[in-house]
Amino acid sequence: MALIHCDFYSEVLGFATSMTVVLPRASGPEIRGRKHPVLYLLHGLSDDHTVWLRQTAIERYAVARDLAVVMPNVHRSFFCDMASGYDYWRFICEELPDLARGFFPLSDDRRSTFVAGLSMGGYGAFKLALSFPERFAAAASLSGAVDVASMFRERGEEWRRELERIFGSEEAVRGSENDLYFLAEKLASARGPKPKLYQCCGLSDGLLEQNREFRNHLRRLKLKHSYREGPGGHAWEYWDKMIQRVIRWLPI
Repeated sequence: MALIHCDFYSEVLGFATSMTVVLPRASGPEIRGRKHPVLYLLHGLSDDHTVWLRQTAIERYAVARDLAVVMPNVHRSFFCDMASGYDYWRFICEELPDLARGFFPLSDDRRSTFVAGLSMGGYGAFKLALSFPERFAAAASLSGAVDVASMFRERGEEWRRELERIFGSEEAVRGSENDLYFLAEKLASARGPKPKLYQCCGLSDGLLEQNREFRNHLRRLKLKHSYREGPGGHAWEYWDKMIQRVIRWLPI
C-alpha cells in the first residue's frame, strides 16, 4: 500500500484543499494498469481528511481487501452548497471524483465504488449514495447525523446559527436535496440500481434515536438495508471497530 497526502486546487471552491489517499500496490505485470475498487471515506464535523488515518488502522484494514481509500477534506460544510459559504456539495459529488480518478488509478465502475463516513460524514455518505445510486454500489453511515432538520432545535443558539449558515433554515432542509428522508423516498420510488446501505450507532450515542427513526423509515420504504446497534458512544473506540465491519461488508 501507498499513503499519499495530496494537495490540490479546487476550481469549485476557489482555494487549495487536500485529500489523503491509501492506494494498493500496483506493480507487476499481472496488475499493472488495473483500476482499484475505491472507498470514499468521509470525516465528521470537527475533523479533517487526516483523522481516519490518525485514529484507526484504516491502511491495514484496506489492504486486506485490496481497496483504495480516498479521504477528502470538507471542513464543517455538511457536504452542502452552503447558504453562506462554499459549494462543497458540488465539490464532493462532481469535482473530487474526477480529480481523484485523474490523479490515481481508481475504478469508475459503480460495482467497485463505495462511500462511508462517521457522524457528519455518515450523513454525507448516505446523501451521496441516495442522490447518485448509479454511482455507488454501497454506502455506510457510522453514527450518522441522518436527520439534520431536527438538529436545528438542539444545542442552543450558536449551533442553530451555524446550521443556518450551512442550510439556511430547518424548513429549507425538509423535502430538499439535503433531506435524507426525502432522498430515500425518491430512491425507493425510482427505477434503476439501488445501493446497499449499512447503518450503525452506539447505544450510548446522542444520535441513537434519530438513527433508529431513520432505520424505520428505510424499512417502511423496503430499501435494502443492514442496521446494527451495540455498546459504544460517539467516539473513536466505536468507529474503529465498525469501519472494520464495514470494509468486510463491502461487496468487492
